[in-house]
Amino acid sequence: MKPAWDQLIAEYKDSKTTLVADVDCTAGGESLCSEIGIQGYPTIKYGDPADLQDYQGGREFDDLKKFAEENLGPTCGPKNLDLCDDAKKAQIAEFTEMTKRCGSTELDATIEQKQKELADREKDFSTFVEGLQKQYDEASKKKDEDIKEIKNSGLGLMKAVAAHKKLQAGGASDKKEL
Repeated sequence: MKPAWDQLIAEYKDSKTTLVADVDCTAGGESLCSEIGIQGYPTIKYGDPADLQDYQGGREFDDLKKFAEENLGPTCGPKNLDLCDDAKKAQIAEFTEMTKRCGSTELDATIEQKQKELADREKDFSTFVEGLQKQYDEASKKKDEDIKEIKNSGLGLMKAVAAHKKLQAGGASDKKEL
């Protein structure tokens, strides 16, 4: 993926509205990566720097370029109200009013609450998945034990006796022909 990403960086190096860059999360960029929630490498994020989203598309140059052409550049926000629909403009006005009433404390508290809600949902999902994994492991172990028990009950010998009986009934010998 690195060559494709480097090619995309070169495509956008002179853009006035779009930044395509990379950060080494194992070196000097570690704190930035932690701050924006990068957990595995390589990870591609896009969008408003204050609200980056996870990219889920293809990793080849053509996929990356198509996505960039269709999705990168100025977006609806306080700096680009002209790109917002009426509903988004109303939200921006509401959040701006919060900062006028009591500084940024109300908005910061709301942001913190929403981030806590996100973290709670992630935790709930992880707990759910752990429970499913435990159920899967238990069911898999039981299945393996049941299969072993069935085989140990004489299934193999039963099959051998049945096959032998068929051979005797048909008058054939115990020799198998290839």
